[in-house]
Parts: sequence; C-alpha cells; structure tokens
Amino acid sequence: MKMKAIECTKYGPPEVLQFTEVEKPTPKDNEVLIKIHATTAFAGDCELRKFKFHLWLWLLARIGFGIRGPRQKILGQELSGEIEAVGKDVTQFKKGNQVFARTGIGLGAYAQYKCLPEDGTLAIKPANMTYEQVAAVPTGGLEASHFLKKANIQSGQKVLINGAGGSIGTFAIQIAKYYGAEVTGVDSTNKLDTLRSIGADHVIDYTQEDFTKSNEIYDVIFDVVGKSSFSRSIKLLKQSGRYLLANPGLSHMVRGRWTSMTSNKKVIFAATSEKTVDLIFLRELIEAGKIKSVIDRTYPLEQMVEAHRYVDSGNKKGNVVITVEHNDKT
Repeated sequence: MKMKAIECTKYGPPEVLQFTEVEKPTPKDNEVLIKIHATTAFAGDCELRKFKFHLWLWLLARIGFGIRGPRQKILGQELSGEIEAVGKDVTQFKKGNQVFARTGIGLGAYAQYKCLPEDGTLAIKPANMTYEQVAAVPTGGLEASHFLKKANIQSGQKVLINGAGGSIGTFAIQIAKYYGAEVTGVDSTNKLDTLRSIGADHVIDYTQEDFTKSNEIYDVIFDVVGKSSFSRSIKLLKQSGRYLLANPGLSHMVRGRWTSMTSNKKVIFAATSEKTVDLIFLRELIEAGKIKSVIDRTYPLEQMVEAHRYVDSGNKKGNVVITVEHNDKT
C-alpha cells in the first residue's frame, strides 16, 4: 500500500523537496505504526536539506547522512498522530492512542505514516492541545528543557536567551519562567511582541543593540543560535554562572572546556537526551498550563517547499506546522 510523503533526493534549496508516493511502512514486533496528523518544518530539517553544518562536522555529517543526498530521503524530526497498529511485543501503547514523538536522527515525519519503537521518544499527547499544537513540542521543547535543567535555575535568577523567537527559544522562555527566572529574550524586531506574550520580562532587539556589550550580569546565558561573542558572553556571567550552547562551533567547544576547567563559570553544550520521561515532563507542563506552542504559520504537506522557503527567510516566530491529510485509501 502506498502513502503520501515528501522526499529530499539531493541537497539544495527548498525546491529539491518532492511530493510523492512511497510504500507505507509496516511495524516490527516492537514498533507502533503512527498515522501522522501533523509535523513541522523545523530549522534543523532545513539545515539538513541545505547540508548546512559547521565545517568541523561537515565530513562526519556527509558520511552519516549521505554523500550526494540524504540517505533517509523523508525528513522530519517531530510528529503527532494516532496509533493505527502495534507490533505483537508492544505493551505500552494500543491502537487508537493519540501520541506525539520525536523521531530524532531517524527522521521520517514528512509522511502520512511512521513506525517508531515503543521505547522511542514517544508519549501520549496532552489532552489540552490539538495535533497541530503538540507536533511543535518535541524538538524545541526537549532541546530547551535539556539545557535549562543542566543550568539548575533557581527562582529569582536572571536568564538571557539569545535566539529566543524560534522553536527552541520560545519554549526556553516559558520553561525558564516556570523555574522562577527573570527572563530576557533576544531576537529581531518583528519577534519581540511574541517574546513578551509568552512571558519574557525584558526583550532586546539584536538589530539595534548587542547584548554582549551591555553591563547587565546574568546567572545563565542560553545561546540557541550560537552567534554571540564567546568572550563577551562569559564576562556577563555571575560567578558560578552557566553559558548554554545549543549550536556550538568547534572553537566554542574548545574554549568552553577550558573555561569550565579554569574558572567557576560553566559552559554546557552536551547533546540533548531523547527520553520518554522528558517528553512526559513537557506534557505535564502543558496540561498544567505552564507552556504552550507558538505557531507562526501552518501549511499542508503538499506545500512543504513553501514552508521550507519561509523558514529559510529567518522571519518565523516559533514554529511552522505541517498538517497531514488522509483519505480512505491510505
């Protein structure tokens, strides 16, 4: 049986994405088959499509993901949907469960169906979110939660988030506020109202002001985009402060190790863990009304090229969601 999907057959601009039909997957004994209702055009998918990686990662990534084009042609790192079938060894889920998940490096969410192992990063979806809203949670939410937990934020501490208007940043603001922090969000002019609307106490327009040249001191600086000055950011940290890097370059990593070894300021850039317990933590925050998805635009699956083009523009606020339609034949 066939299903609709978006395939990326080579690296390049959004136009390399092709709306096509492929074989519908069948779950293995330990897997569930998810009928996908929504996914996202995440910035990481766009970077993989363009093959935009730090130079030091280029060769490893090329070997890992594919030399001439993505080895896994169906991109997509997060999804929401309904379990249509389960393998014979599955015990935690059943047909009809409404779920959300992160596919991680396995990708594959740009399609009508996806198989995932039951012990993957998969959980029952929050009762108070739609499929479209919750599809935007796994990647940005898990990244934000991962780093902020490592920062061990205490109530009343000052936290700055650079790149606060994107998928990760919008969740980071809300999670930092949940921990009781005083939050400053940094992003472009058109995103500042969005940052205020989700709880940022202060906002900085990076097109008008360089936060690293201010005299403000912070307990935590979370650089989502990896574009701030390392040395000036470190100077803005209090003693025992933490500098979180979600997208570090090689020089950031080397200097970060040295800084952590030679001072009481810590630089943290460890890879995000992908555990179901972390997804459940996000679900609990959602159901308690502590965090929500910020959705800028929604596109149907067949308009993925337009969605990627918009993400590439750098203007998106929060997330771009992709809806996946089904008919009786799929």
